[in-house]
Amino acid sequence: MSSKSQIQDRARFDQIRYAQCWEDADQLVAALQGPSGRTFLSVASAGDNSLALLTLDPARVLAVDLNPTQLHCLELRVAAYRHLDHAGLLRLLGSRPADDRAELYARCRQSLSAECREWWDAQPDLIAMGIGAAGRFERYFRLFSQRVLPLVHSRKTVQALLQPRDPAARRQFYQQKWNTWRWRLLFRLFFSRWVMGRLGRDPAFFQHVDGAVAPVILERTRHALAELDPSANPYLHWILNGTHGEALPLALRPEHFDTIRNRLDRIEWRLAPVEAVAEEVSGVDGYNLSDIFEYMDMPAYSRLLQQLAERMNPGGRLVYWNLFAPRTRPEALSDLLQPEPELAEQLHGQGKAFFYGRFVVETRK
Repeated sequence: MSSKSQIQDRARFDQIRYAQCWEDADQLVAALQGPSGRTFLSVASAGDNSLALLTLDPARVLAVDLNPTQLHCLELRVAAYRHLDHAGLLRLLGSRPADDRAELYARCRQSLSAECREWWDAQPDLIAMGIGAAGRFERYFRLFSQRVLPLVHSRKTVQALLQPRDPAARRQFYQQKWNTWRWRLLFRLFFSRWVMGRLGRDPAFFQHVDGAVAPVILERTRHALAELDPSANPYLHWILNGTHGEALPLALRPEHFDTIRNRLDRIEWRLAPVEAVAEEVSGVDGYNLSDIFEYMDMPAYSRLLQQLAERMNPGGRLVYWNLFAPRTRPEALSDLLQPEPELAEQLHGQGKAFFYGRFVVETRK
């Protein structure tokens, strides 16, 4: 079986694509609840959700990624947990305003590998803006909030959206104040496949996606703004304001800071596709697979899903997200994997990373 990912030759992996994890770690951790001492394999991305898995008291978290700059993001986060207090971590990431990020980085760089230190030393502008803002996807959202959104709503209206309200009041605010014709028009333009592929995600990531994407994202956004609570959504706060405000993703919440810091020796990372690592590692109890199946055709997805399932302990779980391409366990693998649709649907309905169409949980039989 090939240990090379299908996306490797079609997209660039020499820049930070995601300076944050844009999947909701609350969903991930809830789906992987279980006893202490387990082994997790996690798509690294920027590292937030791999670090969040440490709250489950595992024996080992192995984070993997095709992109060396994504692993630089994870490594600097690990150093920040080691050398900074909680407030300093939030300032370095950009979750809070700061003018001392160069100093904060200087305190962290001593424990970085030579390659990682050399890379970040050459990125003073990225450090100054907050390392959580340093990715292509975050720049895309910053362009939206700074250039597009002001054409639709005033800052006063944006901040009003983020105020706590009861469900009926949220729906009323959305319909009467937010959901204007200009909002719908500019949203559909900015989040079209063409614009997103050139400014946000690589066009190659849409190869297995059928149909227009903007109307789908618009409806998911309506759900997040009108049905869920925008005031408690860290992803929405960042998109609209460029910081997390008082809402934080799981790995950044103060109650988890010491837990993660004290378990940093249990996380390791490797530059490799999931396919290659899965050939080497057995006895896995849980997979955090982000949305990697989005980039694969169905035969490649089925092969990798089978490979991962065969390396799992009974009762272990695979967790992943569908953005636009529908991917769930094929019937041919029914002897290996049991879907958990009720749990997945319940967690998906609460998900704060609102642009995903489906949350998938499957258990090894």
